[in-house]
Amino acid sequence: MKSKRFKVIFIAEAGVNHNGKIKNALKLVDQAANAGADYIKFQIVDSSMVSEFAPKADYQKTASNETQKQMLERYQFDWGVFHKKIISRCKKKKIKFLTSAFTIEGLKIIKKLKLSLVKIPSGEITNLPYLEFAGSLKKKYLLSTGMSNISDINRALKTLVKFGAKKKNIIILHCNTAYPTPYKDANLLSLLYLKKYFNLSVGYSDHTLGIEASVAATALGAEVIEKHFTLNKKSFGPDHKSSLNFKELKYLIQSIRNIEISLGSRKKSVSQSEKKNMIAARKSIVAVKEIKKGDLFSKENIGIKRPGSGISPIYWKKVLGRKAIKKFNADQLIKI
Repeated sequence: MKSKRFKVIFIAEAGVNHNGKIKNALKLVDQAANAGADYIKFQIVDSSMVSEFAPKADYQKTASNETQKQMLERYQFDWGVFHKKIISRCKKKKIKFLTSAFTIEGLKIIKKLKLSLVKIPSGEITNLPYLEFAGSLKKKYLLSTGMSNISDINRALKTLVKFGAKKKNIIILHCNTAYPTPYKDANLLSLLYLKKYFNLSVGYSDHTLGIEASVAATALGAEVIEKHFTLNKKSFGPDHKSSLNFKELKYLIQSIRNIEISLGSRKKSVSQSEKKNMIAARKSIVAVKEIKKGDLFSKENIGIKRPGSGISPIYWKKVLGRKAIKKFNADQLIKI
């Protein structure tokens, strides 16, 4: 009997790849749904969360010469209108809606939307007031852990639980926040460590180029995979170059679904599909030359050949020395 395995939750991260246009956001919903994603995730951007002097990350610098605050201002919406339209489209396309928040005000929007899942971005793992309010929502959580160590994660977990979250409802997302993440820094084996250390489900927020890391993470037991995607990699903006296009997104999701099936169970047994090959591929004890009735079976007159429909060579030593019960011609299966 197969052991139970949860279906991998795939989150298509749209983020700010809508470039501040609702029509683009709606197209992203359509593509995520058509690719087979479970969720599409956006971000509640609020330029008030950065000061005038906040520098941009290196990957953001290549997108424009503006300040981080100016850049974020381009991605702000009237969230009441935005979410109403996006959530309506998600329901139509039968894909779940998810958004991440970077401020307590953003978390209040998530609360108002009555979302069952709260994504905590990597940058907020040391934001104590934010974590306290997030825990008070008493939801299910995805805790992204980019730029953090074990003590950071431990502190964040304890804060969430102290203020109302149930530990069992928290999934830890391994993450590296370099855009793109070099393969040498993906450190996927930490998925195994995090799962054992915290005794919690784990997932992977993937910022590498391509799909290999997400595929490998699935094989290592990630129960959630999050990956950025875009309508056009050449679009203006910080995340487009590191995102998948629709074709790549669809291929990744299908690959993950195939791996889910391939993982099977911990039990090693003969599958139904291979049973039919046992006779053709395994071997039996056969006569290698004519054997007369009463002759003793020996290494000179019997051997091991396909097919596997006769006496298994497991019993080779038990057959040696026994008398032939009848005449056997060369290549004939031995019977005793």
